[in-house]
Amino acid sequence: MGKGHTYVQWIVAFVAEMTLLTYGLQAGWVSPMKVILQSESSPAGRPLTEMEMTWVASAVPLAGVIGVPLFVYIADSYGRKVGVLVMAIMQMCCWIIKLSTTNIICLIIARILAGIPAGGCFQLIPVYVKEISQDNIRGMLVSMFLLMQNLGILMIYAMGSYLGYYTVLWIVLTMSVASVLALIKAPESPSFLVKIGKYEEAAATMAFLRGLDMNHKEILGEVNLLKEDDRHFKSLPDITLLAILKNRSYRTGLLLVVIIITVQAINGNYAMFTYASSVFSESGVTLSPELQSLSIPIVMILGSFTSMSCVDKFGRKVLLTLTFAIITAALISLGTILTMRHQGGSFPNWLPVVIIIVSVWSHAAGVAPMPYVIMSEMFNFQIRAKVLGCVVSYAWFVSFLQLFAFGPAISLIGLHNTMYCFAAVNLVGVFLTLLIVPETKGKSVEEIEKMLAKK
Repeated sequence: MGKGHTYVQWIVAFVAEMTLLTYGLQAGWVSPMKVILQSESSPAGRPLTEMEMTWVASAVPLAGVIGVPLFVYIADSYGRKVGVLVMAIMQMCCWIIKLSTTNIICLIIARILAGIPAGGCFQLIPVYVKEISQDNIRGMLVSMFLLMQNLGILMIYAMGSYLGYYTVLWIVLTMSVASVLALIKAPESPSFLVKIGKYEEAAATMAFLRGLDMNHKEILGEVNLLKEDDRHFKSLPDITLLAILKNRSYRTGLLLVVIIITVQAINGNYAMFTYASSVFSESGVTLSPELQSLSIPIVMILGSFTSMSCVDKFGRKVLLTLTFAIITAALISLGTILTMRHQGGSFPNWLPVVIIIVSVWSHAAGVAPMPYVIMSEMFNFQIRAKVLGCVVSYAWFVSFLQLFAFGPAISLIGLHNTMYCFAAVNLVGVFLTLLIVPETKGKSVEEIEKMLAKK
């Protein structure tokens, strides 16, 4: 008990991030099931039309916008753990509905029940995991949430390729039930316990997470620091969004995060994930459907492992800058290959595959997780959930715009020029990260706020 340990923090983070695994299962479910639901042997009793499938697919991102403010309210009013548990229950209900009926209206309702917690996952999970983690491992634990999402996508692609419709649903429902049961035993965030005045419970929870005695000087020091922050912010008027904007360090931090999230959301990789088959085909790549669908999540998982292993070693800023730069080079190369192909040129068949893999890997290794890691560390716990809620809602909307504009952009300027445009966005990301993003590795919230106040 004197030396402490970190394995409980890893277990709790894994349990919370099971909601991201379920989100990955939901996000990838349409791809393998589309063929089944539109076949003559569809479990719906008839093939679903293209418009019906469009509604089934698009219900998740649309509902995600609703989910963000809902879980901001739950997290601030009832607790981080309660919010995560509500997410898991809603995800479980989604699978139950899909198992119970294949009526198109019910399928859309089920997808809405999946989309609402999806909106909260990217806002609440980083907050909860950050607040139960000690400084030297928080980067790894927070960045693990994208690994869980990518594992979910890989699992549903693999199961959908080789197992039946209802077999897949029974498997994922079992996993979802296990997630709910595990979350019931998970602890509440010490930061939230301090916020509601449960100081002894906060100390006991922190001691349990760290493997230390409640009276250990490290536990007492951290709880006292949380109490001082809590007293300070309770002495202030209610912190509204307007009040946040009036505070120089908060305003600067929010602006920096919005800028980086904008670049991340329109950098092209989300569209490439969604339209991977078209990009492969336009590049002259021919792969079997199973290999093609599985290759993207496998590479994303490898990127997530890279992120987890490097984030606390090299820092957030270095990893984000490097991966933006790699994606820039990859998309310029892909645009050049597409231009050569359009003009009748030739190139090795393996080259586009390598370039797409490098781009996907880089996105998963840095561009996707680092803004959320930085966000979770940048703001005081009293405003963290509120700020992240606004930013994540914005991110969902911008991602939708990118996806919505991808098809028309290809028709208007061609895929090759679209890749050049995405490369330019990533190049902007390189310079913005170098110039304006602070390094948050190993720094307290107070130290980060002082850096932001000087910008």
